[in-house]
Formats: sequence, structure tokens, C-alpha cells
Amino acid sequence: MTTLLRRRWRHRVGAFALMTALAAGLAGCGSDSPGGPADDAAPSPGAAADGAFPRTVEHDKGETEIPAKPQRIVALDNSLVEAVVALDGTLVGGIGNYRNLNGFPEYLGDAVADTVDVGPLESPNLEEIMRLEPDLIVSATVRHDELYETLSQIAPTVFVPTTGPTWKDNIALVGEVLGEEDAAAEQLSAYETRAAAIGEAVNAAHGDPTVSVVRFVDGPTRIYLPHTFSGIILADMGLARPENQRDPEEFNIEISEEQIELADADVIFYTTYAGGEERKERFLANPLWERLGAVAEGNVHEVEDAIWMTSVSLQGAHQVLDDMAEIFGVDTAE
Repeated sequence: MTTLLRRRWRHRVGAFALMTALAAGLAGCGSDSPGGPADDAAPSPGAAADGAFPRTVEHDKGETEIPAKPQRIVALDNSLVEAVVALDGTLVGGIGNYRNLNGFPEYLGDAVADTVDVGPLESPNLEEIMRLEPDLIVSATVRHDELYETLSQIAPTVFVPTTGPTWKDNIALVGEVLGEEDAAAEQLSAYETRAAAIGEAVNAAHGDPTVSVVRFVDGPTRIYLPHTFSGIILADMGLARPENQRDPEEFNIEISEEQIELADADVIFYTTYAGGEERKERFLANPLWERLGAVAEGNVHEVEDAIWMTSVSLQGAHQVLDDMAEIFGVDTAE
């Protein structure tokens, strides 16, 4: 088995009381939430040219006016932290502690050297966010739906609906908010071109292998399907999935030890999330695991959970591609 360590990203292009305090402190600041006052010169949605401000952005919670190019950004999801960094935004605050991650990823380097961690993800520090005086806040409805109105009193706020399955759409939206539409499109296109090239090389060298992705967690073991971050990368590479792993809508399949055979493919990748170590050991010691075709052929590879599952970003996607090129012994297409 192969264990791959994280690499640096190679650059490729009391709640009520706090609510009351925020309301009092921000009463004169106006709001950018739907229904709030708008600048007389505000354009209609989509009217602003690339890089032009002010602009009105449509997003999961409605419309938000962005009066000028954001210079002090707070991102309240780790994937959005990475999206802002990828597009060279100035990130004054972000979520650095997420699940079993402590601090911003090392591969983000100096881009987050001065970024304040305003986490945890489950309950962002609203007072700290207000202290940072952001001119833009980005988050996800799946994360902070109940905080949208409060955050909108602090700064113009834009929400994506969710993270994993929409990661590329989210980068495009962040690009629109930052006036970096072209940069977002160019980076996504460069990633997709690279993914296709590596996938073509893998298929040519290894006879169109099927690929399975398994995650051990503190709960039922999961097989990740196409409608996930890692699943989208595999699809962009043109790699096939086993017949039982092709559902385009479901997120994953939960399996017990008695259902290990459902994870089989020509090649298996697996990750371990915090709390999943014991379950991994049981699975890997189970005789049913040894009977899997990929195991018998030595085509099982342990990869890093923080990259394959948690990053949900362009940076993470490129590192997954690095892993795939190394494991399959093909050119990195850089």
C-alpha cells in the first residue's frame, strides 16, 4: 500500500445577547441582504462587466450588492478559504479549524500568514468577524443558514448552497464576487485540461481501470460516489467506476464489514478520518477484504483524507491529480 503525505500546492494560476449587541452596533451601517437599501447606481444582476464595480451578485440567499472590489474578505468554510486564496483575494478571516484539521493548510503558505481564524466552523466568532471590519463575507447555506441576516449586517454577504458537489460552481461564484471571473474560468479550465490528460494516460497505460474510493470514519464506512469532490475529479479524469458506484445523485454508499465486496474495483483508494482508525484496522484485517480483486493484485492505496475529502478546492484537486499521476506512473501533465 502507498501512503502519500500532503504536498505544498504548486501554484497553478450567549447567542441572543450577541445578536442584540450586533444589532445595536450596526444599526447605522445598513444591510446588503435582500430588501436592504441599494446604491442609486447599482447595476442589475449580470450587468457589470468583468472586474467592474459596483455589481449585484445573485447567490443562494438572494442578491447582494458589492459596492467595490473586496479588499478585506472573511470566508466561513475551509473550501471557500481556498477559493479566495486561489483567486488572490485578501483573506483577513477564515475557518482554519475544521473537523480534524487544526489551522490553515500548510500548502496555502503566506497567503494565510496574517489570516485570523474566526472558527470553529459550527459557530463562527461573530465578534471577531465584526472586529476585522470585512468588506465581504462568503459562506454556505449548508453551514450557516441561520446566520445569514446577522452576517449581512456586518458586511455584504454571499452564500453558496453547499460545498462538495458544487465545488467548481462555488469557485466561479467567488470569482464573480471578487471581480475575477476570468481568473476563475482560466484556473478551472487548466485543472480540467490537466485532469483529462492524466486520466487519458492512466486509461492508456492500465487498460481503463475501474476506481473505488473508500473512507473510514467514526461510523459506517463510506464508498464515495460521483456526486462528491473526489468523485467529480475521477469523472473529470474520465476514469470508470464499478457498476454499483455510478449513481449520479447519491453522495455515498454506507457499508458494513459484511458488505466489503461492494468496495471492490481494479484500484481502491482509501482515506481515514479522525475516529475511523479502529474501523479501518478491522476492515483491513477482515478475510473479506483480502478477497477483493484490488487487494489481491496489490492495487490498494491509502491517500490523505485532508486532501481527497476535506480540501474541496482547486488546490486539493491538483494534489489529488499529483497522487494519481504518481500512483499510476504517468506524466503529471504540468
